[in-house]
Amino acid sequence: MPTRDDIRLLPLDSAIALHPDFYADPAWFEFEKREVFAKSWQLVGPAAWAQETGDHFVADIAGVSVLVACGEDGALRAFRNICRHRGAPVVACAGKGAKRFNCPYHGWSYRLDGTLRAAPEMGGAKDFDIRDYGLAPLRLEVWMGLVFVSLSAETPPLAEFVGGIAERIAPIDLGAMRFHRRELSPVAANWKAYADNYLEGYHVPSVHPRLNEIVDYNGYTTEIERWRSMQTSAIGASAGAYGGAAVFYYLIWPNTMLNIVEGRLQTNRIVPDGHRRCVIEFDYFYTEEAAARAGADQEITALVQDEDRRICEAVQKSLASGAYRPGRLCPAREGGVWHFQNLMREAYARAF
Repeated sequence: MPTRDDIRLLPLDSAIALHPDFYADPAWFEFEKREVFAKSWQLVGPAAWAQETGDHFVADIAGVSVLVACGEDGALRAFRNICRHRGAPVVACAGKGAKRFNCPYHGWSYRLDGTLRAAPEMGGAKDFDIRDYGLAPLRLEVWMGLVFVSLSAETPPLAEFVGGIAERIAPIDLGAMRFHRRELSPVAANWKAYADNYLEGYHVPSVHPRLNEIVDYNGYTTEIERWRSMQTSAIGASAGAYGGAAVFYYLIWPNTMLNIVEGRLQTNRIVPDGHRRCVIEFDYFYTEEAAARAGADQEITALVQDEDRRICEAVQKSLASGAYRPGRLCPAREGGVWHFQNLMREAYARAF
């Protein structure tokens, strides 16, 4: 069981990996749902999914269903996708051009701005005011065509998480890229095991031989800021159309990843599915010119993802075995892991 000693914030050259119980104990996952996911910005999808009046989509934030909808005024809004009557999900899936949202359980209906439009047969309910029972609104911000939602009013502004990225990756323009497709990839590992793996290139020569031929491992560097870290490397000539460019790998606290290269953006959101399983939402965006090589791009991504999945699942088994003891981190290669795990320690400190 973790103690206060396990959440001490150590300098990078003295860093030790997180206690394995944080990856294997369901009680800690329940804590993370409340103290990490409910208090952070979550990437829920591209703004292109809800551009016209009545367009909408749903997403999950650690077990909370979220509805994003375009109102009659053209504004995007987010709500808890939970009927204010008896808690049924109001919307089951994405849609276009809805006039209203009708709860499938008892027929309560909501306008596109979340206000309650009708509550059948509620005339006999004492002091019932329809104006008091709209869908619960949530904070929503759009950045570079990406929709972020927070369940908490306490979460700092999104700009504190993404500010400066556009300038750092210039002349790459994320706003010029258009949504192409989404893939879902299940992984039998705790969400943090997948994040840890993403946050270092230390494993690239061993786990990703094809990727190792593409990126400049010796030139791989990590930059750390308060709510994010970024790994970058030059891309060799073997990458074809991307050769000679730089690749940027961002992790925005706690579970949003941006994989950026000229003409292409991949967003990955790690969606927890219990304490020993997660699903990775892969969204692909391309400029018009780069879309022509989407097939080759997604082929290498699929290979790398399968290699990451297999190593993360193997690591998870060790973390859950009771036999692993936290090891030392590599200062030269695991600065991103250290930064992420210390953010987790800051959150866990609230439990002590």
